[in-house]
Amino acid sequence: MADKKAQLVIEGAAPVELPILTGTVGPDVIDVRGLGATGHFTFDPGFMATASCESKITYIDGDKGVLLHRGYPIEQLAEKSDYLETCYLLLNGELPNAEQKAQFVSTVKNHTMVHEQLKSFFNGFRRDAHPMAVMCGVVGALSAFYHDSLDINNPQHREISAVRLVAKMPTLAAMVYKYSMGQPMMYPRNDLSYAENFLHMMFNTPCEIKPISPVLAKAMDRIFILHADHEQNASTSTVRLAGSSGANPFACIAAGIAALWGPAHGGANEAVLTMLDEIGDVSNIDKYIAKAKDKNDPFKLMGFGHRVYKNRDPRATVMKQTCDEVLGELGIKNDPQLELAMRLEEIALTDPYFIERSLYPNVDFYSGIILKAIGIPTSMFTVIFALARTVGWISHWKEMLSSPYKIGRPRQLYTGELHRDIVELKDRK
Repeated sequence: MADKKAQLVIEGAAPVELPILTGTVGPDVIDVRGLGATGHFTFDPGFMATASCESKITYIDGDKGVLLHRGYPIEQLAEKSDYLETCYLLLNGELPNAEQKAQFVSTVKNHTMVHEQLKSFFNGFRRDAHPMAVMCGVVGALSAFYHDSLDINNPQHREISAVRLVAKMPTLAAMVYKYSMGQPMMYPRNDLSYAENFLHMMFNTPCEIKPISPVLAKAMDRIFILHADHEQNASTSTVRLAGSSGANPFACIAAGIAALWGPAHGGANEAVLTMLDEIGDVSNIDKYIAKAKDKNDPFKLMGFGHRVYKNRDPRATVMKQTCDEVLGELGIKNDPQLELAMRLEEIALTDPYFIERSLYPNVDFYSGIILKAIGIPTSMFTVIFALARTVGWISHWKEMLSSPYKIGRPRQLYTGELHRDIVELKDRK
């Protein structure tokens, strides 16, 4: 609410009063919407000091290492909740009671299959295409199969689309993997939990159905929870921006997947494994630690520190515990890459250089190790991130559409040429 005002003094013009808005928690925000009437606007590349929207979904305090979904700490959700319950929370604002949860889980399970004709869509892609390239295509194509609920002004249509996306993303992700492997695509099983079903579709085949380890299913579920939403990041902002044009939800989520694919965003856990490959062996760690500390060396340790969290990433604590459980369950020993990762973790938690700069292992570091241990190839890491983040994207999309909104239209600081007249081609030098 605006109970305070800021005064902006522009040389040669009358002072401008700007309302100061106060949220539930977090810093106050100066409302600069009225600034345009003066012929001025703000310049903020990367939106480092700009709030693009009002939201009730997720709150982050990077200095204190706090992440809240609808007010609930991420640590509590990871420990006491499951992914579909967290989905319900993000979509609806409250945790479900037992009846509501049972109904929601049943509804999601009833939408896990995709249109059979979608299978043939995959044949247009090369088998060696990057999984994220295929995901962009097939998710965007969903609007061609489920066009019975694309009226974004209809709340019921928005609900149906949200459930369809949450339900079908594990199926599509597993189909992408199976296609790349040349294996038969597995149908979902509604007798399994969300995470169990995903692992079933990923790793089972029609000729051999293996039981899903409860430890691995729990780990997968936690990875989904810890990646479900993270406020107004690049991909979420992309979904909101696309949605502000009136685009259908499947197109908006495809846009979010495209943004997530960037190595500076969703590709971080994939980059961790790439970095471990570059280091190669434990005997090389000292050399690469020295390179990381050298300001003139372009090498960076991936999976340490976070742009938002200046303290420890609250998700990393849960992921470390889960990582230990998975490695214990699988009994993995003598894996050079995992040995290397554990040694890097030890250094980051004890070396003053890392401690003073809060370069702690983040969620990407541990999730990369877990996914590798489970047997998921590096190229699929960002696909799983997209699967988990879909509920956050669609929750923000729904929130935006349920309130008055404007099409996103950022301004710019133009530094190009002034007016020029065209010179005839024969006279140009």
